[in-house]
Amino acid sequence: MKDFHRDHLQFSQCGLNCLLCPMSLGGYCPGCGGGEGNQSCAVARCAVEQGVGEFCSRCGQFPCERLGKMVEHDSFLPHDRMLRDLERAGELGTEVYITQLKGRRAILDRLLAGYNDGRRKSFYCLAVYLLELDSLQRAFEEIQASVPADRPVKEKAITAIGILKKAAETDGVTLKLNKKPKEK
Repeated sequence: MKDFHRDHLQFSQCGLNCLLCPMSLGGYCPGCGGGEGNQSCAVARCAVEQGVGEFCSRCGQFPCERLGKMVEHDSFLPHDRMLRDLERAGELGTEVYITQLKGRRAILDRLLAGYNDGRRKSFYCLAVYLLELDSLQRAFEEIQASVPADRPVKEKAITAIGILKKAAETDGVTLKLNKKPKEK
């Protein structure tokens, strides 16, 4: 989209936390940053048409029907928190919210570097995205304390997953995406 530019690419226009997305981590998502960006994104096109700038929450029609439909099913990240995350970013301020995202991303990077047996990226992204930051930090500290560095990575991954699942259960969080059913 020509003449469209966003400064805060860690957090999407519609409220997804791009900094924690497996597609973004893998370099597979052009994002909604403008320029070349995601040309097919209806939300970005709408934002340009409405002149709302970087975030849909700045629109007079927020939350709109388009965003309401998006939260029903997930893609690579949970969509049910998009609206809440936009509101939270508005309350805290964009810079503070992104600082918190960067804290989550630091934990995600450490999980991927030390506890990923090649099959856990999506799970770790989901856990880091969904757990409250304090619960995530406590779980990661427990992971570090529970797993000796010299253990095989598969064993480290199993332990890390168990601890993250336990934290999720304690917080009442389901670590599963709500995918749209396939049409017959």
